[in-house]
Amino acid sequence: MPLTDCAPLIVAEARGMFARHGVEVALTPLAAWVALRDRTAIGRLDGGQMLSPMPIAASLARDGYRTDLRVVSVLSRQGNTITLGEPIMAEMERVCPDLAALRPLPAAALALVIAQRRREGRAVPRLALVYPFSSHNYLLRHWLAGAGIDPERDVDLCAVPPPLVPGALAEGGIDGFCAGEPWGSRAVDLRAGRIALTTADIWPDHPEKVFAVSAECLERAPEQVERCVAALIEAGVWLSDPANRAETARLLHARAMPGVPEEVIARSLSSELVYAPDEAPRAASGVAFDDSFPHPEHGAWWLSQMRRWQHVPAQLDAPDANAIARLWRADVWRKAAIRAGISNLTPTRTLCPGETAR
Repeated sequence: MPLTDCAPLIVAEARGMFARHGVEVALTPLAAWVALRDRTAIGRLDGGQMLSPMPIAASLARDGYRTDLRVVSVLSRQGNTITLGEPIMAEMERVCPDLAALRPLPAAALALVIAQRRREGRAVPRLALVYPFSSHNYLLRHWLAGAGIDPERDVDLCAVPPPLVPGALAEGGIDGFCAGEPWGSRAVDLRAGRIALTTADIWPDHPEKVFAVSAECLERAPEQVERCVAALIEAGVWLSDPANRAETARLLHARAMPGVPEEVIARSLSSELVYAPDEAPRAASGVAFDDSFPHPEHGAWWLSQMRRWQHVPAQLDAPDANAIARLWRADVWRKAAIRAGISNLTPTRTLCPGETAR
């Protein structure tokens, strides 16, 4: 998918890591998550870069198809922005004069605009997310709900493929969006909007994209899957070195996003973001590739959000955390890590929102 966090796949191929681990991989570029869903469901793809909640939705047949998937590695953590258009930002500044100094931007400021619009009989803000069963949807909802905003009533949520969100914002079709980089940075570059916050401000170091394969593929070719994951682990280590950011930006520009300026892609890989046009870069928790361990507890949190927002029907006997643990195949990752030469790595798990340390 044309996103900064497809980098492990691009790097593993371009730098010969797949070949070095003895696996042949054919990368298929797609522009929308629904295309990935459909091709995986009918067996045209063995797996690929997926949104963290997608395997759960697929296993529950909540996405039109029932597809048995296994999460064998995390490709990236964090890396999304909530970006709001200039018109709604101007409305927010009128009701909250100190808004420009607030980063991350509190959802309470948006709540004031929603209340004013209702008093004036105007439409509620329209916010885009890239896919219904996505981190973007559930983290955006979590942020809104924290300020008393009802995502089902107080805003109009719609799905727009990632490459299209900056244009939709510039044209006024949406008031804001939650999407992976570099599309928030691209919207700022086009002077269409401002980055209000990153999803790391909601859940630091959250799992973002995962590498998932069909259960059939894992059963048919377990060693090949392990070799593939080993190459992706190696790619993540390489990507975590700041000295490699320039080359990564060049590869992503050439292979995944030729329509996005290379300097915008490079910025999306850095630890700084330009939050608004004409502003200097600020420190930000951007995309991270250094921890690829698939924690089952993170999958359980996504399921909890599907239950919270009734995306799992009440009459459905939804799987519990143990069943979700079977989707998150940490055992495959550990075998791959040995192949990659990092068997001494001890994964650490970040706390999910609302969770306290035990």
